[in-house]
Amino acid sequence: MKYFLLAASRSTHTYKMTTTEGGYIHTFGPELPAMFDGVKLAAVATILYIIVRCLNLKSPTAPPEIIYQDTLLSHYLLKTCPMLTKEYIPPLLWGKSGHIQTVLYGKMGRVNTPTPCGVRMFLPMQDGATATFDLFETIGAHTTGDDITMVICPGIGNHSEKNYIRTFVDYSQRQGYRCAVLNHLGALPNVELTSPRMFTYGCTWEFGAMVGYIKRTYPQTLLVVVGFSLGGNIVCKFLGENQSNQDRVLCCVSVCQGYSALRAQETFLQWDQCRRLYNFMLAENMKKIILSHRDSLLAMQCSNIGDGELNRLYAATSLMQIDDSIMRKFHGYDSLREYYEKESCVHYIHKITVPLLLLNSLDDPLVHPSLLAVARTLAEKMPNVIFALTQHGGHMGFFEGAVLFPQPLTWMDKVIVEYTNAVCRWEKKQSICQSSSE
Repeated sequence: MKYFLLAASRSTHTYKMTTTEGGYIHTFGPELPAMFDGVKLAAVATILYIIVRCLNLKSPTAPPEIIYQDTLLSHYLLKTCPMLTKEYIPPLLWGKSGHIQTVLYGKMGRVNTPTPCGVRMFLPMQDGATATFDLFETIGAHTTGDDITMVICPGIGNHSEKNYIRTFVDYSQRQGYRCAVLNHLGALPNVELTSPRMFTYGCTWEFGAMVGYIKRTYPQTLLVVVGFSLGGNIVCKFLGENQSNQDRVLCCVSVCQGYSALRAQETFLQWDQCRRLYNFMLAENMKKIILSHRDSLLAMQCSNIGDGELNRLYAATSLMQIDDSIMRKFHGYDSLREYYEKESCVHYIHKITVPLLLLNSLDDPLVHPSLLAVARTLAEKMPNVIFALTQHGGHMGFFEGAVLFPQPLTWMDKVIVEYTNAVCRWEKKQSICQSSSE
């Protein structure tokens, strides 16, 4: 038996071969280990590049881009609401990724979420539906001494029990605001439908019923209207539908809405920024909500929903397919295009005359940048509108923090309250000036 021994000299880093009898073996020089080191270095560099790109680490922080008319009101609001003109600084390691901000909002909502104590109200509607909202009384007095109620409309399929709503309500209560939060029709898992319809993209009936109740119950209260995502579309449409809807309204804030449902759904079919994937995930969530009321929708005699519509619902992979097979039929629209045109605030928002703050993020993966032209044009033409566009924040994220861990309150929570406080002080000064001049 012949053995071949391969030894390495530690001092010279070369490889030697020793043999007994017979053949030889081939040895490798120093090139191969060097090649392996190069591959490792390239792999590490590639991973770091992907991390930097995905987390958008090289993107600088900056103040929001502000579009507004040169008016006394705008100057006052920007001066007394400094968060709109200062840098928004997200958590260093992941806060510059719109995807991570959006996913954290969707899965976690907020951190250290409080549990505000409220009362659930039930309002019978003319068509047999039952609107519900949760009412949270103020914890402290408002700085102006006035009675002010925030009427809040959450995002798609959301309600008062969502973490981001609870965090915002608790913070607003402590700043002296009473809060009324609409629960979208059909969104609460333990509340049955009493009519053959659910919430839709732009139906304002339930929100209008809640606002009417607040006005009747608290005749001295002033209103601040707040809408998140889909809720932003609903509140802007509500205020623009009828001038009387703006009575006793101090201001309106809309966060992360897309302004035009027709244009938004077209962009939702694109893979850019993974919007098609988000579309699928939102569609799956909507299917669960609708199917949780399957028996109620099928049992009611005047329902426009039958087995055929539900079969198409099961096969749906996008919001457009769900809207076409189910949602538009709740209000008898003949086509999907008619549904989107009639339910979008884009045809009503220019009729709003109270101070209006439109908040969006440039890295929102759900709202295509082209949709923001509506808000930009509006702010350029209307003296009551301010459009604030942040570089980061994702869809409804806007987390703040140092390096890794986010703070319980987000930039969004604080800027909404700061803006509304500024409007309240402006209106207080105006009323004092009018009283003194009389």
